[in-house]
Amino acid sequence: MKIKKPLILGIVAGIALSSAVAVTPAFADPVAGSYVAVGSDTLDASMNALTNGTSATGASVRITANGVPVGSFDAFGSATIQAKSNGPYFTRPSGSGAGVNALLASAQGLTYGSPAVNIGGQVDIARSSSGPGANANANGKLIYVPYARDAVAYAYYGPAADLGSLTTAQLKDLYTNGPTTIGGTLVTPLIPQASSGTRKFFLSAIGVSTDATCGMSTCATSTLPENDATVLTPGTIIPFSAANWIAQANRVAQNTIPASGNVALGAPNGVAAFTGSGTSLVPSATFYNAAPYGRDTYLVVEYARIDATSATYDPTLAGLMNSASAGSLTNFSATLPSQPGSVKKKYGFLAPSTTTPQRAYTW
Repeated sequence: MKIKKPLILGIVAGIALSSAVAVTPAFADPVAGSYVAVGSDTLDASMNALTNGTSATGASVRITANGVPVGSFDAFGSATIQAKSNGPYFTRPSGSGAGVNALLASAQGLTYGSPAVNIGGQVDIARSSSGPGANANANGKLIYVPYARDAVAYAYYGPAADLGSLTTAQLKDLYTNGPTTIGGTLVTPLIPQASSGTRKFFLSAIGVSTDATCGMSTCATSTLPENDATVLTPGTIIPFSAANWIAQANRVAQNTIPASGNVALGAPNGVAAFTGSGTSLVPSATFYNAAPYGRDTYLVVEYARIDATSATYDPTLAGLMNSASAGSLTNFSATLPSQPGSVKKKYGFLAPSTTTPQRAYTW
């Protein structure tokens, strides 16, 4: 890959928004030069683009921490990762829940994974495709900062006439009672692995409130990755991030969508998640902004590290989380192709419904 000499475009709150060229997505684990992000697969591709550098919008964009690369580790890959130089190898956090749990362990100097390894100070940011839910707490030690707006639909393999526009009621029945014949197709529901934020959000959206009320036998045993269309076989469906589907179809993220026209993204209740065709898909605000399938996604950090009154305040990390900063990971300015929001839109996201963070978790 040809890398142009870095050119600093702007520095806000200690964060450098610099030029870099990455015409194709990178999927290998990063070299962690400063802060480490782990967790949600849904945010992998867009975070990789912002932290590794991308020219997907026609302009070169890269967000760094005072010129030092931020390491965003994919949700899937090798079984273990080494997050920081000379740090321990530990179980790769795969999914939103795993990412937040790793951040909790890192912040408290506790063990994580199997085998259990102390990962104190090894994780700085958790990517999460769902909010804090019942863990929300006004005095929480973590803080969820809105990153972008996504939506969750379902991918399917089969005839569009039968599977293309399932209703919420049909989806609830499938994920409560298991395989059901719809039209002329026996439909078998699949579910991502247990730490997936997409799994958690989708089940709640269709009225299957917890894994315990999911009647499918595979709910307790699934190890399927999320946002991977290769797991589909004839007659199956699986929850799928609309943003991730768009990014794959637009060829800015690793593509798992088969060339066969038998695999497609469903339109719950007949509402499509995107407009456009081929490699020029655009997210649909109608679908993203409507209940129950629209959702905000988040970056999660330790609150004390971005609180200016705290003894552990880190101004560079605070800058990365400052949505008002043009050089932050949470910014959604999209007027120019060189801005973070333009990159996120190319990867299938819209602006979050709010920029107000939520605190969560105590210890």
